[in-house]
Amino acid sequence: MIGPYYQKLLEKLSIRTIGELLYHAPFRYDNYSLVSKIAGIQVGETVSVEGKITDFKNIFTRSGKKLQKAKLADETGEISLIWFNQTYLASIMHPGTEISVAGQVKFYERKPAFLVPQYEIIATNRDHIHTAGLIPVYPETAGLTSKWLRTKISILFKRFNLEIPEFLPPEILEANNLPPLKKAMSDVHFPKTLKDAQNALRRLAFEELLIAQLASLIRKKKWIKLKSAKKIEPASDKIRTFINKLPFRLTGAQEKVLEEIFEDVKAERPMNRLLSGDVGSGKTIVAVICMYAAHLSGLKSVLLAPTEILAKQHFISVKNFLVPYGLKVGFLSGKEKEGSIDDSVVIGTHALLYNFAPPADLGLVIIDEQHRFGVEQRAAMRFKGKYPHILSMTATPIPHTIALTLYSDLNLSHLDQMPKDRLPVKTYVVPPQKREAAYQWVIKKIKSSRKDKLQQVFVLCPFIEPSESLGSVKSAKAEYKRLKNEVFQGLNLGLLHGRLKSEEKSAVLRKFKNKEIEILVATPIVEVGIDFPDATIILIEAADRFGLAQLHQLRGRVGRGNIQSYCLLFSDSTQQKALDRLSALTRYSIGQKIAEYDLKLRGPGEFFGTVQHGNWGLKFADFRDLALIKTTRTEALNLFNKDHSLSSFPLLREKVLPYTIKSVSLD
Repeated sequence: MIGPYYQKLLEKLSIRTIGELLYHAPFRYDNYSLVSKIAGIQVGETVSVEGKITDFKNIFTRSGKKLQKAKLADETGEISLIWFNQTYLASIMHPGTEISVAGQVKFYERKPAFLVPQYEIIATNRDHIHTAGLIPVYPETAGLTSKWLRTKISILFKRFNLEIPEFLPPEILEANNLPPLKKAMSDVHFPKTLKDAQNALRRLAFEELLIAQLASLIRKKKWIKLKSAKKIEPASDKIRTFINKLPFRLTGAQEKVLEEIFEDVKAERPMNRLLSGDVGSGKTIVAVICMYAAHLSGLKSVLLAPTEILAKQHFISVKNFLVPYGLKVGFLSGKEKEGSIDDSVVIGTHALLYNFAPPADLGLVIIDEQHRFGVEQRAAMRFKGKYPHILSMTATPIPHTIALTLYSDLNLSHLDQMPKDRLPVKTYVVPPQKREAAYQWVIKKIKSSRKDKLQQVFVLCPFIEPSESLGSVKSAKAEYKRLKNEVFQGLNLGLLHGRLKSEEKSAVLRKFKNKEIEILVATPIVEVGIDFPDATIILIEAADRFGLAQLHQLRGRVGRGNIQSYCLLFSDSTQQKALDRLSALTRYSIGQKIAEYDLKLRGPGEFFGTVQHGNWGLKFADFRDLALIKTTRTEALNLFNKDHSLSSFPLLREKVLPYTIKSVSLD
């Protein structure tokens, strides 16, 4: 049915199975349900028309473009069909061919015409799937169109009479007025009415949220049963001495979080806590104190970071804090090793979850930026038979509804205070006409600070290379060259992106730290955790292409010292909605408020940025739908209370299992 060429294209859309194809959700429907005779159509209408091709020509315009012009006729009249650069249509649009076309009627050469309409050949007993109805439009990739996807999905339903087993209990379907799964799937892709599509999408959103919440309940239940954790008994006097000798005072929020953590780790059951906090709120020092407490109890710790850059930075920072107290701190990555797995603290990337054997006295695992790790990765330590205490940390602010739905199996802590000497970053949206003035201001800031304490600058670009599909969006390589040669002549610039080798990245960061680089042009590789207190200005190109939560994290790369810092959001967008959204960053400095605003404005996909919905693959559910979240929560609790293992609901259990910790039996 599908050859190797299209299989590779489908993989770009994360489609590898028939099930994944069926769950590939439309992002909109084009309404072509108004069907008319040619004589009855009016300019401006979106309409479908059936007729026969009476003429077809490939025309070369004076500008060198290829234009395809066809004539379509029915018993009431004739109308022109216009396409551009689609010469293959000559092999399809033969005179006498009966087709259906759909689109908006516009003027062309002073006469009504269809410009680039949807079309399909009318065959005997064949239903319309591209015209004359509500037509789904899907996320696409180059070489793979919505029309191709619609055709293949239609074949599944009509030629193969696809069987789709129902996995939700009948009483849940009835109580919540949900259509059966097969009907929902059919109505998502080929709805007869908008209400059919809405009901189908609601059913699919319902099942996603129900599965997520059941998985969360099961994980929590099984976690509570575990009794194999090694206790960490914080030696309060030594911990207090350590805290008092820090070069800064802990905030009240940090003290409170430490109390919550120490209460957890004193129990036989392993801790499973998520610590969220704004960029710069002090999560790292909380982690350091916890690792010191584990050491005092004779236990080892592992700290995992999502990138090698961040892991290396943690290594340097943790060493500075803990080596003076007699702890050995090791670093392990794919290519680099310093120390050994027998050190008091081992720091590395998530690759450590798979390629080293945890020591027998492992007591604490800390996972930084936990939303970047899937359930499988978070559980990998436990696959090896170890049940350490787990502290997950994230700077991504988590809206309340998402926390309740996806992280309800975790105990939650939040750092809601910033250090007293930390000044809020002043943020401005810079329109194109003020770009040059912004550059001059940056030059002045750098030159005036050279005599005293150099103020360094980040320039952030969305991509490494220029994008073919987004030609106007700046890339790091091209922007580095332009800024170096045309804008910031005489200043020292550096370039950092993900394709650099590990040693090249380290060299660039070392030069930046040593003030040999004044302006660092980079991709969002600097989004998480990179800490340079003397960086006080960040320029973000194409800011409208980022989610607000991600922009807030990028902004957190500056403002980490006691000097006033600035964030300049460059955008060439003329859409008022996009500019209004960016202006929220000029009003809010607290991540939680920004996250709630972004979720309300744009929905969960944009909240998570390019990652979308992480490992959960939520394609239908909307975290703004509080009523549906509440309903699915109630239904999940009812099912779970009836049968903790879901053995009575085998098909539903099969859906839930991938999102639970596989090393902990459900039976």
